[in-house]
Amino acid sequence: MIKQESDGSKMNIETQFNLIAEEYDRNRRKFIPCFDDFYKNTTNFIISNIAKPKQVVDLGAGTGLLTYFWHQRCPDSNYTLVDIADEMLHVARKRFDGIENIAYQTENYTHKLPDILFDTVISALSIHHLEDKDKKKLFERIYDRLPNGGLFVNYDQFCAGQTEMDRWFNSFWESQLANSGLTDQDIALWKERRKLDRECTVKQELNMLTDCKFKIANCVYSCQKFSVIVAIKNVLF
Repeated sequence: MIKQESDGSKMNIETQFNLIAEEYDRNRRKFIPCFDDFYKNTTNFIISNIAKPKQVVDLGAGTGLLTYFWHQRCPDSNYTLVDIADEMLHVARKRFDGIENIAYQTENYTHKLPDILFDTVISALSIHHLEDKDKKKLFERIYDRLPNGGLFVNYDQFCAGQTEMDRWFNSFWESQLANSGLTDQDIALWKERRKLDRECTVKQELNMLTDCKFKIANCVYSCQKFSVIVAIKNVLF
């Protein structure tokens, strides 16, 4: 997870995600109705179409949930999990205890990407916390650091970009959560975290990526609020 621009927002995001670290995985499936398609099936689709990565960087890695699905398919790849909330990474360390090809960095990735050579960058439900101008700056840095043929995959939440359709998306999501078994406190905390969201549309993010010179940028999965975008730098044949 990441920090926002103002000091107050920075503290809010770091503090909120540290507080919920232990409960985070337990509730993920309840908060994301399309969980299996979003995380597992889309990851399987992507990995079936690429060469196995050498070094994967997971931005806003949290408890390592996304890396878990990548590691299942690519256990010999190296992984570096980056997150601002150390308590979240503490959960990730417990998840991957004894696995030597996974490293961890407590870092604000909007300021600095890991000082390693990587060919793949992944992220889940983190970049939507950034203002659009900061999203684009991040995409530019990712593009500059990736080799030709390098891959960027963003599993994230997006707005519809139209007031009425946004109302549809949000009201349906809220009704699903109300019937998911989450406690009133879980939902109240989720509503507080939602105040930190800075969603763009899928189209806007694709335009940002192509503006950053990614050769291919496309949405490979979408279900209302949740979409997965793949971008490739200078496709190699």
